[in-house]
Amino acid sequence: MDFFAQWGLLLAAAFVAGALNSVAGGGSFLTLPALVFTGVPPVIANATGTVALFPGYVAGAWGFREDMQPPPGLSMRTVVITSLIGGMAGAALLLVTPDAVFRKVVPWLLLAATAMFAFGPQLRAWAAKEAHPGQTASPIKGILGMLAVAVYGGYFNGGLGILLLALFGLLGQTNLHAMNGMKNLVSALLTAIAVAIYAVGGLVQWKQALIMMIAATLGGYIGARLARKVPATWLRWGIVATGLIMAILFFMRG
Repeated sequence: MDFFAQWGLLLAAAFVAGALNSVAGGGSFLTLPALVFTGVPPVIANATGTVALFPGYVAGAWGFREDMQPPPGLSMRTVVITSLIGGMAGAALLLVTPDAVFRKVVPWLLLAATAMFAFGPQLRAWAAKEAHPGQTASPIKGILGMLAVAVYGGYFNGGLGILLLALFGLLGQTNLHAMNGMKNLVSALLTAIAVAIYAVGGLVQWKQALIMMIAATLGGYIGARLARKVPATWLRWGIVATGLIMAILFFMRG
């Protein structure tokens, strides 16, 4: 793949990923494969793609700042600290994962993330059914749940939003705006700590990351403006199809 084809692919992937994240999520289904297909090692590609999408998470958290409420049984301080600890552990785990191992794990992670995205509405409905409004969740249950999801997010954040919404539902949270606010906050915290660790560990290819960051931010803005014109069902199944195709391609490469 020549120079212009490589950068064209990276910019297009980042732009569309930013648009997808602004509407429904699933942007990592594009940035990670695009980087790998242009010759970036899988572990570095995962870290670089995370950096590229970081501004979108921060913007989302800021947009929901007035709606944020921790789930019952947990304080905001506990959520923040648990998220940072789990994100740090997940990012550190990525640092010590050999490329050969991560290459074999990636298609399975993509499949799992795609399944979570495809069945996100059912997963959230199940979580809401299992939740008991008005009943305070066990702090230990909440902390362990947050820690597990945070470790996953620090290592590989595909499908993270769906997992967080389901967890908040299981912990008894029922206000969707509050749930979305916390989802964005936790995602931003996880991404921030992961980016810091990736940078210290030398996993980020900054040239690609910064240019893709600009494309993703532009895509996020345009995607949000055009979101009303595209049926939500089309978006969801388009993202699911993309995730499945990318997983198949990684299986074939492995």
